[in-house]
Amino acid sequence: MFTKVVVVVDHDVNVQDSSEVVWKALCAIDPERDVQFVLGPVDTLDHAARRQDYGSKMGVDATRKWAEEGYTGRWPDEIKMDEATKRRVDKIWQQLKLVKEAKKQ
Repeated sequence: MFTKVVVVVDHDVNVQDSSEVVWKALCAIDPERDVQFVLGPVDTLDHAARRQDYGSKMGVDATRKWAEEGYTGRWPDEIKMDEATKRRVDKIWQQLKLVKEAKKQ
């Protein structure tokens, strides 16, 4: 009853990196198919609930889709940049003043 939103991602998503989870949750979904809403008990202290102790919850399926789920298209492979390309892009972003300093990793 304390959980209001659940986001399910694939095994290769680093759930400790919130930006990676948000990216997957927003780019790997069809909102109509992959977002579900239900009504039920919520935390007594939930100030946003429609009534005390009763409100909505949301589930997001941000996983790759399978033919068994009715997905008939080809799920694309993720494009990965090599480290040299990442450094080059970071340098260009810095020159364009899109970031203050290139990411240090």
